[in-house]
Amino acid sequence: MNLSKQTELVLAQYHQRMEEEAQLMQSLPLEEGMRRRDEFLLSVGEETAMLLYSLVKAAKPRIILEIGTSYGYSTLWLAEAANTYDGHVISLEMDAAKADYARQKIREAGLADRVEFVVGDALDYLAKTAQTFDFVLVDLWKELYTPSFDLFFPKLQAGAYVISDNMLFPPHSKPEMDVYRKHLADTQAFDTVLLPIGSGIEISKRR
Repeated sequence: MNLSKQTELVLAQYHQRMEEEAQLMQSLPLEEGMRRRDEFLLSVGEETAMLLYSLVKAAKPRIILEIGTSYGYSTLWLAEAANTYDGHVISLEMDAAKADYARQKIREAGLADRVEFVVGDALDYLAKTAQTFDFVLVDLWKELYTPSFDLFFPKLQAGAYVISDNMLFPPHSKPEMDVYRKHLADTQAFDTVLLPIGSGIEISKRR
């Protein structure tokens, strides 16, 4: 992939952190790991991120919405792709510290002008914004997938993509994901495919 040198350097930092934290998580008792999970960079993973990058480069969406910045790993891939054709990313995150970390990494990659970070409640933003979207990545708390979908669905442009992560993993989220997948399918507004990549990613394109 033809990534900028600045982005490659920042990705190397992310990957080192991910590797170190994966080792730490494996050493922790399950209960402690779950309690501390917000400390860890639980990203979409490199395979999924590369797919997102390729989709964005191919589709060239004008406005990309990321629901759930976390520490900004997927944000970086989206911004790098958007930078190839003058696209724009709006990334929503409840945790101000996570958004600050992501903002710094985006700045280090030289992509600050490609991303607008919105800190606060995603549902509140989606309810109030008049912005329309050409590409949406859904990756927040699983119980919020369906209510967030109901808010951004009317704001999707024709041909817009909705990318939903964690469709297959973790197992304890599958009941909520099944409800969400049925809810999306019931609109009869999308062509959709579920891919066993990463934690399971569903790619849906509005007709």
